[in-house]
Amino acid sequence: MTVPKFTTLGCRLNAYETEAMKRMANEAGVGDAVVVNTCAVTQEAVRKARQEIRRLRRENPDARVIVTGCAAQIDPDSFAAMDEVDHVIGNSEKMSPDTWQGLRTDFIGETERVQVNDIMSVTETASHLIDGFGTRSRAYVQVQNGCDHRCTFCIIPYGRGNSRSVPAGVVVDQVKRLVQEGFNEVVLTGVDLTSWGADLPGAPRLGDLVMRLLKLTDVPRLRISSIDSIEVDENLMLAIASEPRLMPHLHLSLQHGDDLILKRMKRRHLRDDAIRFAEEARKLRPDMTFGADIIAGFPTETEEHFLNSLKLVEECDLTWLHVFPYSSRPGTPAAKIPSKVDGTTIKARAARLREAGNAAVARHLEGQKGREHRILMESPDMGRTEQFTEVTFSAPQTEGAIVTATITGVSGQRLVA
Repeated sequence: MTVPKFTTLGCRLNAYETEAMKRMANEAGVGDAVVVNTCAVTQEAVRKARQEIRRLRRENPDARVIVTGCAAQIDPDSFAAMDEVDHVIGNSEKMSPDTWQGLRTDFIGETERVQVNDIMSVTETASHLIDGFGTRSRAYVQVQNGCDHRCTFCIIPYGRGNSRSVPAGVVVDQVKRLVQEGFNEVVLTGVDLTSWGADLPGAPRLGDLVMRLLKLTDVPRLRISSIDSIEVDENLMLAIASEPRLMPHLHLSLQHGDDLILKRMKRRHLRDDAIRFAEEARKLRPDMTFGADIIAGFPTETEEHFLNSLKLVEECDLTWLHVFPYSSRPGTPAAKIPSKVDGTTIKARAARLREAGNAAVARHLEGQKGREHRILMESPDMGRTEQFTEVTFSAPQTEGAIVTATITGVSGQRLVA
């Protein structure tokens, strides 16, 4: 039987949702189709989505092309206007089995071409079980979707809707099932993970969920994805300090290192807040490593402003940087700010940040030589430490197992054991 092909653009949550869509589409018998799960984080992301759609149509002339994801949610009409596109599906609709039933080949004449409703009216997040993205090492559980904040550079709330949480009991049951199936690591994912619980009875916090999972399940390794450090609660700090099964790696949504730019971004923290959090977390857990998102070239950014971001790499002791050259996104307040930074300067500043990030990674790797690590094997010859550092093995190991090994060297941006 012919099964649909999927292409994912953008974030880890999109990749997670693609896996859920694959299952629903296959169970529905959607048949010969190409599904593009788009990203809208920048104008460049939208351009790449259109480029990918045209390429896939050329390569699959007889298949139906179905477009979904954030770009399709935000601007469905422009994608529906593309000759290459057969169906446009919204972010809420794509996660419904009924949608995929309606896209079966034998139903297709009765199915609306554009199915995109008001994302702001969605009040619940269905939690779909995703096992490992094709591996047997790590599973992902979506516990939250959407965002209530309105950072001036960000279009994502208009693609994802307002923040909504999966109840703790549902999450506990999912993690228990994944542990029973043999997964040694579970990652909690969401758009704005630290806002988890605000819409649930009693308004629990992310730290409450983490502590509950560690208490009620036997998950060997629990990892949390990107967080907003200003929203971290007492129980999450307690878990960092006292729970070795919570992995010592946090990816921080920092975005910038200068207070004026942070205010113009409408962020809720200042640079000292970020530094203070990193110091406190590392004091509680000395082996903690940090990743961070940082934007280069936000409108009005001067060289002095930029240097404050550059210095933040050392002041927060960041290791894994995700550097984003600022890209004006129509529909966001930042797009209306007149004092733009020219493209050449943005590119150069992004390169300097990446250079600082590469130096930080090199320091981290050198510091691991001779140390013993517990490594989760993602393939027979590659695994990750608790700090999410990749490790290459000369002898094959069991995929999905946690292996204790001593680091003997460094190869590129990987450790060697």
